[in-house]
Amino acid sequence: MKSKLLVGGLAFAVTLSAPAFARDLEVLDGFGAFRDKLLHRHSQQLFGVSGPVKESSIASVDAATANADPTSLVTAARSLHVKVVSAAANLAPNIDMMALWPQDKPTHIIACNEQDATAPGVQRISLADGTVETILTGTLSCDPVQTTAWGTVIVGEEAGNTGAVLELIDPLHTTGVVYDRTTHALTGTDASKVAVRTAIGFTSFEGVVAYPNGVMYYGDENRPSVGTAGGAYFKYIPDVLWAGGKITSLEQSPLVSGQVYGLRVGLRSGATDYGQGSNTGLGTWVKIDNSNGADLRAAAAALKLTGYYRPEDANLDGKDLADGKVRFCANNTGNEEADNNWGETICITDGTLEEAAANTAVPNVQLFVTGTKEFAMMDNIAYQPGRDNWIIQEDGDAPGFSINPHNNDIWSCLEDGNDVDTLSDGCVRIVTLNDLTAESTGGFFDAAGKNYYFSVQHNITGHGVILKLSNWK
Repeated sequence: MKSKLLVGGLAFAVTLSAPAFARDLEVLDGFGAFRDKLLHRHSQQLFGVSGPVKESSIASVDAATANADPTSLVTAARSLHVKVVSAAANLAPNIDMMALWPQDKPTHIIACNEQDATAPGVQRISLADGTVETILTGTLSCDPVQTTAWGTVIVGEEAGNTGAVLELIDPLHTTGVVYDRTTHALTGTDASKVAVRTAIGFTSFEGVVAYPNGVMYYGDENRPSVGTAGGAYFKYIPDVLWAGGKITSLEQSPLVSGQVYGLRVGLRSGATDYGQGSNTGLGTWVKIDNSNGADLRAAAAALKLTGYYRPEDANLDGKDLADGKVRFCANNTGNEEADNNWGETICITDGTLEEAAANTAVPNVQLFVTGTKEFAMMDNIAYQPGRDNWIIQEDGDAPGFSINPHNNDIWSCLEDGNDVDTLSDGCVRIVTLNDLTAESTGGFFDAAGKNYYFSVQHNITGHGVILKLSNWK
């Protein structure tokens, strides 16, 4: 007989002849493997790609081959096209997160370089020919990049409790700015086009999500230590919400002044059941006093905010935003090698945009993807417009394993469908790296969800490489 099986919200006719079904399960070693086979078989319908990558690469391409053809650094799903955006000699080797600019008709990528303060901090890369120019130096481990609805670019430092967020206006005509991390001074001819946003506080920034009204969410890329909780999540509400349009000077930005709150999960008994063991569910946003310029890591410990294992990148849910709601998903890496802590992806809801801005919503944290030995230490995450799937990049330890080393991968994960849990309905591997020294990072889609850009960080060529995946169905 035939029955319908739901995978990723789509119904598939499946022959359920009892003896044949039993043989399939025996050969595949269980229903989970049968489900994975269905995900691969119907990958074009579910993920927009044909021929997902079945296994992580164990290869390591040599430098000469990678320099001659930078696409050799990766193996992608069969239907996807891989193109080099830039592999210029002056493209910084640790390019991390990136964004297209201008937002309406992009001509460039604005990118953070995750190196020390003497190296280029923020660069712009031409989409037309891959040429690279340095906008700013002086940042330490520049990591997150986010464009804003008011017409600026924000970047952040992944730098312990001293990491800052900087805001740039007119990044295509800003060059040679130098940032002094000690004094927070900015120098250079174009220094007036960059500002340090102390109102957001200082921490180790990785994921930053900016909503159109100026409300922002971000995490502290911190791990637990001798009983002190790991990195917390924070929320910034501007004193004056952004009402729309583009600013003409940085003084008009909603990031000039505002209030920071930290996430504390646990509402039972008058919201007192927070702490270890209470990492999912409903919570509250706790006000951080004197948040302007505050050490947010110290505030998290003092206020006993909920901790996670190294919060990394975060991205907003575009479908929920279109409905006027706040939902963003974020990665907590875990620690693959030391603890077999494979990491996780969580999603946080915070009511409507209006409720989030008024801080009247009840935040809700739920698991979305749980890690495995094949899919571990989630780092970057990108929402795919149009298809509503999520692309997740690994920064795993497996390349360094003495037993079964394998490279880092990029996965596509379905949104949660019409079922009882909050988890993704399934993931497939769409890219594997062919370089044991590297990780992919900084991935993001264009507005149509048809082109995916990512960096192959600290790869074997010795310089940066930015690639583009296209031909999504």
